[in-house]
Amino acid sequence: MPLLSMGQATNDAMRVVMRIDPTVVVTGLDIRWGGSFGQFRGLYDEFGERVLDMPISEALIVGAAVGAASRGLRPVVSMSFVEFALGAIDEIVNQAAKLRAIFGGQARVPMVLRCADGVIRSAAAQHSESLEALFAHVPGLKVVAPSTAYDAKGLLISAIADDNPVIFLENKRIQPTKAEVPEGLYQVPLGEAVVRRQGSDLTIIAYSIQAVNALQAAEALAWDGIDADVIDLRSIVPLDVETVMRSVRKTRHAVVAHEAWTFGGFGAEVAAQIQEALFEELDAPVIRVGARHTHNPFAPGLERAVVLAAEEIAAAARRVAGRVRRSDRRAP
Repeated sequence: MPLLSMGQATNDAMRVVMRIDPTVVVTGLDIRWGGSFGQFRGLYDEFGERVLDMPISEALIVGAAVGAASRGLRPVVSMSFVEFALGAIDEIVNQAAKLRAIFGGQARVPMVLRCADGVIRSAAAQHSESLEALFAHVPGLKVVAPSTAYDAKGLLISAIADDNPVIFLENKRIQPTKAEVPEGLYQVPLGEAVVRRQGSDLTIIAYSIQAVNALQAAEALAWDGIDADVIDLRSIVPLDVETVMRSVRKTRHAVVAHEAWTFGGFGAEVAAQIQEALFEELDAPVIRVGARHTHNPFAPGLERAVVLAAEEIAAAARRVAGRVRRSDRRAP
């Protein structure tokens, strides 16, 4: 199998589905020359007018895509940075998410919004955010956040095949990471988490880049004699509650990690569902770990102080397990 980065894997996914299905089209800003991160590179050369450059208006881009999707096409829309999707929030929340319900199931909106999210190299407040909780809150939207190249390709193919609008979040820092990716068509089902590491002492639940950091944290915890289960949600909506509960029922301890702000983040939903279902089986409260509740600063040192990494996940896990180090007291 070829070794591909996440960007290359999603590009391969686009080629596979566009060769099979002539209703799949691509639209957004700077698409014909490859997109902001090169994830659409070469598609215009092969597919021509099915790759549509659009004016600088997110509302126009998404509005046109909603109309096209409702009339039988399957648009894949590049929003570049996730913050730019806020310029089309009415089209996403009031149109794409609601049309199927408003028309009693007679309308479909099979579209994918690809959005780069997360912190990278001092991109500062308007280009560094993680907004999955906002989209997850809206009925009718599905939300996907892969952490590996293999999952990125398989989940994107599944998202394009789905008859509902899907927000496809691509963390900028893990775009270059490579993995073996099968050639041709395969799908990773939406709403199906994966256990990345088996453990018996506690469960770490994460997604996107924090699933990568959770694995690093689990290796550090092993040196302290703490054996961690690591669950990569992959899909935020639908949420694979069964896999989460099975693990926490086994370990009786849980930490939920994400790059988004802790306050109001999606981890609160996961923690609430765990505590409602398993309160009497837990040996400690569920701990959430995420970014501090402030805008992402430009200065690298301050940026690191705001956004978590493997160290903060490991510190939270030690608190849950009752094995706090002095340095752990600094963790958010």
